Amino acid sequence: MGGVSMNALPEPDMPEVAFAGRSNVGKSSLINALTGRNNLARASGDPGRTRELNFFDLAGRIRLVDLPGYGFAKAPKDVAARWMALTRDYLRGRVNLKRVILLIDARHGIKPADEAIMKVLAEAAMVHQITLTKLDKLKPAEQQAMIETTQGQIAKKVAVYPQIAATSSAKRLGLDALRADIAELALPENSS
Repeated sequence: MGGVSMNALPEPDMPEVAFAGRSNVGKSSLINALTGRNNLARASGDPGRTRELNFFDLAGRIRLVDLPGYGFAKAPKDVAARWMALTRDYLRGRVNLKRVILLIDARHGIKPADEAIMKVLAEAAMVHQITLTKLDKLKPAEQQAMIETTQGQIAKKVAVYPQIAATSSAKRLGLDALRADIAELALPENSS
């Protein structure tokens, strides 16, 4: 289900985990890999394809939310501004939003646009978990260095979940650990 305004969103009747990140960071690919469903979230080589908040109900226990990417989306400035406004409203006003998974391309690390989103999340007192993507594109020593560098960058940020997730959708790296983090936020099976 997609929403283009706050009024069009599903009822806040179950926990939600939102996925945020720059355009082309691999949000849709990660959602598909985590759920084991290749076409749940539409992945594209064309940055900026997600143009609304997309909600994926997982057995009535939790919703995953694919947020529009920020950065270099190929969209008119007024359209991109509307996406950002909707995303900010969602992040600040969604009572059942339990965590934001903030995706960072492991090849590039935290960029100024990511820092800006982290500031918005901190101002909204929204817990967010840094998740490195495309880990398979780095050599093992580079992977560890990026994890350590990123850990150092977030160490003093209050709203950041302390455990970094390091993933590769293509090679299925780190998915079980991230899946377990998300599962902890879901409704118990007997509560639905």
